[in-house]
Amino acid sequence: MTLEVEGVTAGYTREVPILQGVDLTAQQGLVTVIIGPNGAGKSTLLKVIYGYLEPRAGDVRHFGKSIIGLEPKDMLNEGIAYLIQGHSVFPKMTVHENLELGAWTLGGDRAAVQAAFEEVYDHYPRLKEKRSQLAGVLSGGEQRMLELARLTMTSPRTILLDEPSVGLMPKLVDTVYDEIARLKEKKYTILMVDQNVKKSMEIADYVYVLQLGQNRHDGPQQDFIERLPEIIREWI
Repeated sequence: MTLEVEGVTAGYTREVPILQGVDLTAQQGLVTVIIGPNGAGKSTLLKVIYGYLEPRAGDVRHFGKSIIGLEPKDMLNEGIAYLIQGHSVFPKMTVHENLELGAWTLGGDRAAVQAAFEEVYDHYPRLKEKRSQLAGVLSGGEQRMLELARLTMTSPRTILLDEPSVGLMPKLVDTVYDEIARLKEKKYTILMVDQNVKKSMEIADYVYVLQLGQNRHDGPQQDFIERLPEIIREWI
């Protein structure tokens, strides 16, 4: 097991917590998708995993090691990368400079940084063509590709994705999900929160449904295809 969430209870105030005893497992080389209505606690769970929010109870383990108490700045060293919701490129820096920021944990190891650039540019030839352009002039789809590429600069073992297609034009959405499928082929462990249920089901291996901060359903993707209309009706 790559990533394990066990009995996590968490919230932003002392009142009723948003997450109430959530359990989850994400396996290496698979896409695990979390779906559910707005306010179910999906993005909150990613924040707990990445150290932005400390849980009141429960544990999060990455390859058997508890990561509770670690700060977000420590997570890349633990092999975990996180794509936040919305765009996160630095618009007044070039594509190449944005990627350099993704390699900051490699420090002064120039050989490792160069190898990371070669691998990324081989995987994303479009970014290589535009490496000297300011990131702010890229299209929305290209910016999302840059964000995904930046995540892989340190070859993390686990990638957290929060609404990866949010804000994109419909014609660019397929490109993003195709890229996530390609990342799975490289054996990354991918845990993704998504409101685009239809598209996420196309690449998911395992699915969790959260409602009111609790586990509602979970199972292999094929178990959800026919049940999705019924499950979504529960949210309304």
